[in-house]
Amino acid sequence: MGSDAVPHGARRLIPLPRAIWHPSPNFGPRRDGALPELVVLHYTAMDGANAALARLCDPTAEVSAHYLIGADGTLWQMVDETMRAWHAGAGQWRGIVDVNSRSIGIELDNCGDHPFSAPQMNTLEGLLPTILERWGIPVDGVIGHSDMAPGRKHDPGPRFDWARLERLGLAAARGTGAPPETPDPERFRRLAAEVGYTADVDDATLLQAVRLRYRPGARGPLVPADFSPLDQPALWT
Repeated sequence: MGSDAVPHGARRLIPLPRAIWHPSPNFGPRRDGALPELVVLHYTAMDGANAALARLCDPTAEVSAHYLIGADGTLWQMVDETMRAWHAGAGQWRGIVDVNSRSIGIELDNCGDHPFSAPQMNTLEGLLPTILERWGIPVDGVIGHSDMAPGRKHDPGPRFDWARLERLGLAAARGTGAPPETPDPERFRRLAAEVGYTADVDDATLLQAVRLRYRPGARGPLVPADFSPLDQPALWT
């Protein structure tokens, strides 16, 4: 077993660097007494962490996140976890429409077209358990921006290693169900909704979002293999 290998579902204990407090003015109270039940992962799509930090703290930009992780593993905190950061925007997950009020947002310094660095992933893997434990968030609450905003957002993108988080027990494991002989779009939509994809989008957009998470290299129409990652009722209870 290699140095990065861990038993399936085990959380590796990784030292977490001290967060650098860099407050953003772009936040407000969580609405209706909501508490975090999701963690939404993003990529910054900007020219480096400093540029992203400046934008996330610019009052005219009206965007923010709770955390930013640089490519070198540096961790910044911009908004207190008890407050509502402005990172998710329009979308839906598991019927939740105001995702900002029910989530913690983490930005990763990456443009989406190259792998996420080892120091950055190590910091993320140290940060996630503390958030999940602090708020009692189950691992199926760790999602990508593209999951809750299909078609509108594509981050953290096709180069993000979801399987790595799954192996560490920091994201819900994908299913391994037998694919159906006939790829029925209605069944696909139903399975996707059971996982959490409840945004009102057309079939092609839904397929793109699910593939971005589970089969980023896949192209073309719906095929039986698209069903297997979603066919996991025992893992999503």
